Amino acid sequence: MLTLSVKRLVEVTNGELLAGDENTMVNGLGIDSREVGPGAAFVAFTGERVDGHGYIGAALAAGARAIIVTRDDDEVRQAISASRKHNVALVLVEDATAAVQMLASYHRSRLMCPVIGVTGSTGKTTTKDFLRSVLGTSMRVVATEGNMNNELGAPLTIMRAGADTGVLVVEMAMRGAGQIASLAEIAGPTAGLVTNVGVSHIEVLGSEEAIASAKGELVSAVPENGRVFLNGDDSWSIALSKRAQAAVTTYGLGDTCDVRATGIDLSETGTPVFDLCTEQGSIRVELPIPGRHNIYNALAAAAVGLYLEVSLDDVARGLTEATFTGMRMEVFQTASRVTIINDAYNANPTSMRAALDALVDVPAERQRIAVLGDMAELGSLEELAHFRMGEYVAELSLDALVTVGPRAKRIADGALAAGMPAERVRPCVTPDEASEVLDDMLAAGDVVLVKASRVMGLERIVDGITDPHV
Repeated sequence: MLTLSVKRLVEVTNGELLAGDENTMVNGLGIDSREVGPGAAFVAFTGERVDGHGYIGAALAAGARAIIVTRDDDEVRQAISASRKHNVALVLVEDATAAVQMLASYHRSRLMCPVIGVTGSTGKTTTKDFLRSVLGTSMRVVATEGNMNNELGAPLTIMRAGADTGVLVVEMAMRGAGQIASLAEIAGPTAGLVTNVGVSHIEVLGSEEAIASAKGELVSAVPENGRVFLNGDDSWSIALSKRAQAAVTTYGLGDTCDVRATGIDLSETGTPVFDLCTEQGSIRVELPIPGRHNIYNALAAAAVGLYLEVSLDDVARGLTEATFTGMRMEVFQTASRVTIINDAYNANPTSMRAALDALVDVPAERQRIAVLGDMAELGSLEELAHFRMGEYVAELSLDALVTVGPRAKRIADGALAAGMPAERVRPCVTPDEASEVLDDMLAAGDVVLVKASRVMGLERIVDGITDPHV
């Protein structure tokens, strides 16, 4: 974890020491007073809804040794005085986010472990979860948790790593051009992995070419003595490989891929089974998560693991034993024997089609039902993408489609236009309305996929199916 003196903290952040001893040592850093450990620094962020300066007292009560603030006023000084704690440093900085990033860069410069940067339009979080499991079979792994993959989350992830860390895995999200380059400058990746290039965030960047260029910022950031990992079946990988200074390893289903899957089948529960083929040999693997698209995520993790000299047996074990971030192809059965595929964390056209394919693969005693909500950030593609998704639903011959939200209404329109019977299509405006529809529809033996962009909050529907009284 981050360890430095207050004097060095002030130097790194270009801050000003307002109070306390510059020789005080700081161990760790937090931005939530509830998660600050003894001896850590607390950064008081001023957000739209919450002002961290109002939680200085709580951070001090938790044992904080340094408080980083962006204003010097009576409230801040009174919080320090009221704490009745000694040797607490108060550091004033101009920008809290920039201060966290500078501290992360400083900390990264002291780390000796490999750093794996992960980005992509779809699958980056699942790939990161596979990576954590595969690499964790033979070394200590620090990896991005939850959605901590942005301009603040990535630096906080970096500062969790320490001298005993065997490898650091940093997931990198993108909101616009230059963001991945900025994150890579902080993280200093020794290897970079791009899962694929799709149309997510096209509203922000305008075209698939621009998205590929933004993802390529990670490829360009990997030094010559590092390694770049690309999906050999993705049409953009050739262009991305041209930006690489480092050697490129490809993974996929094609014969020319360095790490590939052959003999693909499905288990009795609908999860993928395949032969993992590598230069080190081949081994049969069964994934613990449904969806044939997850073979690519598993292959990516296998390629990185083999590069870091994890044995083929341990790679296979890590893939088989992997656990995943919540609301990403999370499969479970309720007390009423309804099987839920909870993939409600996010959605774009590529990931939604893949999730629908997984729904078809999962065995069902009765109905297969898709509950699909709005896909955000599609820009000019919004109408067409949702309509075509409905056409795809009709093509799969699902038993029922429930849509949620104004954009997703076009999914219902597309399904009806493609011939899906009207009695099997239920467009809804809100998650609560959809829950009421599902209450009347569901029975033991049904399989339900729930998927939408995060803004839709479809986890409420999952909660309603799991516990009808929620």
